[in-house]
Parts: sequence; C-alpha cells; structure tokens
Amino acid sequence: MLRKLFAVVLMMGLLTMIPASSMAQGTAGSTGQARTTHKGGGERHPKIRKAIRALQAAKEDLEDASHDFGGHRVEALEAVNNALKQLQEALAADKK
Repeated sequence: MLRKLFAVVLMMGLLTMIPASSMAQGTAGSTGQARTTHKGGGERHPKIRKAIRALQAAKEDLEDASHDFGGHRVEALEAVNNALKQLQEALAADKK
C-alpha cells in the first residue's frame, strides 16, 4: 500500500511538471468525450490520457485499501480526485 501511495504522490509531482500549454491542448479519452487528432493523425495528448488512466487506477487502489495510514490515504484520494478534475478540465479547455 505504501508503494501505491508513493506512486500517487510521484504521479502528482510529475503532473505538476506538464506545461500548461500542453495540458490545454488535450482531448478526452476515457472521460467520455470524443477524441480528436492532430495533423500527424495521432491522438493529440496521449500522455495526459495515460496520466488520467494511471490516476484512475490509483484511485481504485486507494478506495480499496483496508488501512487508513493516519488519514494519509484519504488525503491522497482527495489529491488524486483533484488531479483528475484538473486534467479533464484541461482537455475540455482545448475544445474551446
């Protein structure tokens, strides 16, 4: 469980390094929105979509955890939810 918590914290740190300009260019994947492609024909923001999938997996693991770790599990879950929200908003902003 501590490895999963560490992975979540690491992912959060990596997400903060993604430039805002690249986040604003995203499109949705597993978020239920249509995907768009760029001139090269590939998906526009595969790294953002990969991060969303990783965060969704981490969220499931945190929700299934049997121990609270002194409240840190709950805080990590809140951070994951916030990161998911921000990435989904970034993808939606690209469509405007």
